[in-house]
Amino acid sequence: MELRDDMTENARTVAVTGSGTAEAVPDLLTVSIGVECRREDVGAAYAAAGRAAAGISAVLREHGVPDPDISTSGLNVRADVVWKEGQGQTVAGYIASSILGVRLRDVAGSSEVIAGAVAAGGNDVRLNGLELGFADPAAVTAQAREAAWQDALATAGQFASLAGAELGPVVSVTQRPGPSGPIPVAKMQRAMATDSVGIEAGQSSVSATVDVVWELR
Repeated sequence: MELRDDMTENARTVAVTGSGTAEAVPDLLTVSIGVECRREDVGAAYAAAGRAAAGISAVLREHGVPDPDISTSGLNVRADVVWKEGQGQTVAGYIASSILGVRLRDVAGSSEVIAGAVAAGGNDVRLNGLELGFADPAAVTAQAREAAWQDALATAGQFASLAGAELGPVVSVTQRPGPSGPIPVAKMQRAMATDSVGIEAGQSSVSATVDVVWELR
């Protein structure tokens, strides 16, 4: 924790940095599902990637995932270049790939949805990772801010007491930029099941940091 005292001829002040954390069970799982198709012909690779992506999207919709929660990005077609002795670099085929970003709002049932998507994509599917978070982080963020404020208030009160003074009005409050997403607290557990990987949400935390300046009186 960063602390500093600031005194001028006109007023005595104490400036304190407070930090706080709030924890909650995540209610949103964002998963990145990739499709990568390698074929001899560029058109065949592109068409295969389109079919695989469409099949995955269809399964997601069958499980109740709405269209706004399915997004496509990273569409790419490239030559598969290999080195051959005496020939140098040669084109062995073509690779078409794309990425589906999927938001799953039923974390408890997400393993079944992901297993269905993997089955639909077959050997061409790639799971690029997932992130647990909050559909509406405002409430958790507000709790983190309150915890940061109480931390700053307690520290400032101690400094005021040591200086033989009392806290006066607040001069300024500044919130520092924090991390862009929730931070896992308890580990996300993965247990192998018959046909899917079980996902347990655990808990995630949101942190806040504030700089507060009080007058001393």
